[in-house]
Amino acid sequence: MAWNEPGGGKKDPWSGRDQQDTPPDLDEVLRNLQERVNKLFGRKPGPAGGGNGNTGRLAGMVGAAAVAVWGLTGIYIVDEGSRGVVTRFGKYVETTQPGPHWHWPVPVEAVTVVNVEQQRFVEVGYRSGGRQQAVGSLGSVPREALMLTKDENIVDVRLAVQYQIKDAKEYLFNVLDPEGTLKQVTESAERSVIGNSTMDFVLTEGRSGVAADIKSEIQEMLDQYHAGIRVITVNLVDAQPPEDVQASFEDAIKAREDEQRLKNEAEAYANEVVPKARGAASRLTQESEGYKEKVIAKASGEAGRFERLLEEYEKAPDVMRERLYIESMQEVMERANTLMLDVKNGNNVIYLPLDKIRSGRGAADVTASEPEVGSVSIPAQIDSQDGGAKSGGGRVSSRGRDGRGQ
Repeated sequence: MAWNEPGGGKKDPWSGRDQQDTPPDLDEVLRNLQERVNKLFGRKPGPAGGGNGNTGRLAGMVGAAAVAVWGLTGIYIVDEGSRGVVTRFGKYVETTQPGPHWHWPVPVEAVTVVNVEQQRFVEVGYRSGGRQQAVGSLGSVPREALMLTKDENIVDVRLAVQYQIKDAKEYLFNVLDPEGTLKQVTESAERSVIGNSTMDFVLTEGRSGVAADIKSEIQEMLDQYHAGIRVITVNLVDAQPPEDVQASFEDAIKAREDEQRLKNEAEAYANEVVPKARGAASRLTQESEGYKEKVIAKASGEAGRFERLLEEYEKAPDVMRERLYIESMQEVMERANTLMLDVKNGNNVIYLPLDKIRSGRGAADVTASEPEVGSVSIPAQIDSQDGGAKSGGGRVSSRGRDGRGQ
């Protein structure tokens, strides 16, 4: 019958001690513990009696209280946005979420609380906030900032990397110095990207593209290391030539900006002038088309009128000849401002101020004033056969054929 079966005996084959049918008394356990402590410190056990029993009970209560306090020290609380990493004798056990938790107190287990939502920064190529470590002028760190470009030029580049912890376990155990590793990875990725770019590209339109490429390479290398870091942004704080040639590059940049400004002004002027010229050309084209239609229509009308006159002329040549002569003379005389009349059978030449007569002022002035010496009165109506002109009854000057007044 086996030793651990009922009725199988009282001998423990491993410990060699007799198995008791009932558990030992607590006082006995405390008494044995006190004896061992006394032996450990070289004390002699006292005589059995009531005093030793009370002392044993007191020691037991103290020990129980110490154990309780030791157990309470294992309570911990993880704040929101953080994770608790529990290790047992230095070995990873678990990652706890926000809230209250308990673990075996020190030295059995330990807890490291990691904030996974905190925005952290790494500066490469410069230092801010008063941190001076091999820092040159303007906070630059030449050892980190100076980069060689594809066209064998040197640029001073300064980066700020913003990151978060995405895995607390990997952040604590996979990399010895996560921040230092991130800085070295950033510098390596920066030199790789800028080494494949030209200087003009880095200093001008390629700033955003360079930052994006650096961020991609940093995240790729960190994922290979299982560093537990997520890169949020890579900000290209500054990119400029070295200080020794800064003035020359600034002049070159200003010249390039002036060139671009002049091009923009020329394009703006062209955009302003060309539409106006096109509009003027279109207007002239339309005006010429209109003039063409006008001339053609007028010529067609004149041709039709002459054709009708020809028909009438063929019917009565003498009448049409006289009529055409009278119409032509009327058209010519209407545009004349001065008219000289030669009176039949007389030696005086009559001068008519037609400009004043037409305006209406000359007739009123001649009527209101008295006749002057050398003036003659002209009847209101002069036969066209005698003079070929009509007057409004005004006063006109009369001069002899030699030009002197009569």
